[in-house]
Amino acid sequence: MIRVLIKVQRRVIGNVFNYHLRCQQSSSMEETPAQVNSPVSLEGVTVKDATITGKRKSDEPDKPEARGRGKRRRGAGGKKLQPGERCIPPPQKRNPGVGFSQEHFNETSYYFEGGLRKVHPYYYDFKTYCKGRWVGKSLMEVFKSEFRAESPEYYRRAAREGRIRLNDTPVEDLSVVLRNNDHMKNTVHRHEPPVVGRPLEVLVDDGEVLVVDKPASIPVHPCGRFRHNTVIFILGKERGISELHTVHRLDRLTSGVLLFARTLETSQKLDQLVRDRQLEKEYVCRVGGEFPEGELICEEPILVVSFKIGLCRVDPKGKECRTVFQRLSFNGKTSVVRCLPLTGRTHQIRVHLQYLGFPIINDPIYGSSAWGPHKGKGGLLGKSDEELLQALVEEHQTQESLHLLDMPVDGNSRAQEAGKNKEEMDGSCEPGRSSGSEAAIGNDTSVEESQSPTANESNGNQTGLDSPQKTPPVCRDTLCSECKLVRPDPTEKELIMYLHALRYKGPDFEYSTRLPDWAKEDWVEAEAL
Repeated sequence: MIRVLIKVQRRVIGNVFNYHLRCQQSSSMEETPAQVNSPVSLEGVTVKDATITGKRKSDEPDKPEARGRGKRRRGAGGKKLQPGERCIPPPQKRNPGVGFSQEHFNETSYYFEGGLRKVHPYYYDFKTYCKGRWVGKSLMEVFKSEFRAESPEYYRRAAREGRIRLNDTPVEDLSVVLRNNDHMKNTVHRHEPPVVGRPLEVLVDDGEVLVVDKPASIPVHPCGRFRHNTVIFILGKERGISELHTVHRLDRLTSGVLLFARTLETSQKLDQLVRDRQLEKEYVCRVGGEFPEGELICEEPILVVSFKIGLCRVDPKGKECRTVFQRLSFNGKTSVVRCLPLTGRTHQIRVHLQYLGFPIINDPIYGSSAWGPHKGKGGLLGKSDEELLQALVEEHQTQESLHLLDMPVDGNSRAQEAGKNKEEMDGSCEPGRSSGSEAAIGNDTSVEESQSPTANESNGNQTGLDSPQKTPPVCRDTLCSECKLVRPDPTEKELIMYLHALRYKGPDFEYSTRLPDWAKEDWVEAEAL
């Protein structure tokens, strides 16, 4: 009799529990999304009762609702905001497997002029999450300390025009204090430096690897001021090739064999060959003076002095390096040298040649007089790293060739330079319309339309420099200091350094290019710098 009563009691309690769950589920259909994700409230049922009834097999379909008492899902309610407090959305997960697509390639187009490949200025969103060192600082403090490419006045004007956004909301007051997970966007009118206009030649494309002959002056991937004038973007825009895996890199001013993997499997295989040092790289260069005959090995350790411009020097505290050199020819003034780097340090060949007293004759960094009368031979410097950097920057500022160091121009200096070249800019167009940008900027931006009668346009299928299309109008932006500057174009010779990756060899493959003109025996001395 007692057992029967206990069974009846449990059945009644279970029915009551299920009834409350169904009531909660029915009423929640009319609630807001935040309430739907809130924990379920079981009025009149104790925790002990709920635990007992939760074990019944007949209650299995109702278990998902009972689990609502567990951990809250992100975005399901939370503490209420205080007056004046900003709502900061959770950071979005990034997909590392997604590369550049046609959407990115369509931001702007190329045109060719004076032997150079140029990019039409375009509107671009620089995006970043708030870094730990920025938390508690105002937006203006961050701009002044870490984004000095523009002046504070520029950022104030940009904020007034809605170009600066915090969590997708335009910010007019730059005194707003940054918090963790804040997402910042700054829409700029972007200019890219010109590069050599020679076509990018594809040497091999077999479905597993893509091998190209990279011209000097073109970076491998977007970095600094370069985006569309890079190997990755040129291949995407002109040949429709994307989703490449970088196997190795070449300095921007270095030309020659550049290898990409087409698939993840091939990339992993080649990466393992690199780690096992089973890949042989061969370079050629032209140096000043008579390089010694025979094989010469340099094993001096190399230390990075400045990551900003990639400046390195020989130092006992540096990383171990080994480079094998062999002279190929000497014309009475300069020598062509074969270089085999057995390690892969930054600027390894250039630094070791400088240490040996034979810098590459047109190397803008390691052939500079900033190193002193001996130009760094034997590691003799006679100045601190800070003094070396300052001397290097001052030398290139005087020669108006800071672009060779890949250094941004200070915002205040650029503003002063723009003031000297101030031009009236009349007319208007919507920012982004001619540049293919998605950025929404104020409608009151004034621009000037200009045309270059000698330029040739490329929208993606350029294979040479004889495109018959005419350059379309180019928008000029009133906030953009670059639009107000008049800079002479660099010559093709200024963009070329006499260092070339000639061959890339593995256990079962070998890729090579033709010898560059400056490395040939019949090279005319009058062409030397």
